[in-house]
Amino acid sequence: MYIPPFTISTNAINLIAEISAQIEPYAIRLEQSDGLRLRKANRVRTIHSSLAIEGNMLSENEVKDIIDGKTVMAPLRQIQEVKNAIKTYELYEKLNPFDVNDLLKAHGTMMMALTDDAGKFRRGGVGVFSEERLVHMAPPADHVPILIDDLFEWLKQAKDHLLIRSCVFHYEFEFIHPFSDGNGRMGRLWQSLILGRLHPLFEYLPVENMVYANQEAYYNAIQHSTATADSGPFIEFMLQEILKSQDS
Repeated sequence: MYIPPFTISTNAINLIAEISAQIEPYAIRLEQSDGLRLRKANRVRTIHSSLAIEGNMLSENEVKDIIDGKTVMAPLRQIQEVKNAIKTYELYEKLNPFDVNDLLKAHGTMMMALTDDAGKFRRGGVGVFSEERLVHMAPPADHVPILIDDLFEWLKQAKDHLLIRSCVFHYEFEFIHPFSDGNGRMGRLWQSLILGRLHPLFEYLPVENMVYANQEAYYNAIQHSTATADSGPFIEFMLQEILKSQDS
């Protein structure tokens, strides 16, 4: 079985212990609040955060208006992105984070009418750019199906804590960059789905919001992990963000 390269530091182990200790107290606090209202507010924030990271300019209020079926004056593509994200997050409870076919299904919904190959792996090369500078050249397109199959097989079979596996998956997914567009959106959604298998409360602590609040540090952690060929730095960053979100 393929095993992605990563090291688990003492700090990461301590963070896992702290997060685990906070799960039940946080869940109790959630039960005492208005769960339905909180879930809707969180869904608005999640969709806004994930799309804003990708350059969508719509505000949280405009996202809420679209969810509520109201007319919003904005570029059609940006409205389509929001509508697609709404439909994708409506699938949240039906999506199996350990199933490649569900990944393709979710991508097909997320990128419908935005790209010609929605729901399909890319057929060409892609690079990740910072302004004009190439910071990462993704693996060749013909390697993508095998790399993704290997990653999902590891996700299902590995015995590492699900917190660790969710972070490693997120990093490796972004490294592979399996789609021509929508990789960031899908990577963040998928880590949230994986965490949801650890405890349902993670629907209220979406990865999308954590990343939106700390975009520069997020991309730095990805670059650091790529430079060292070890997702350890990314694991630590995400665990710190998860712990911080429990305290908020």
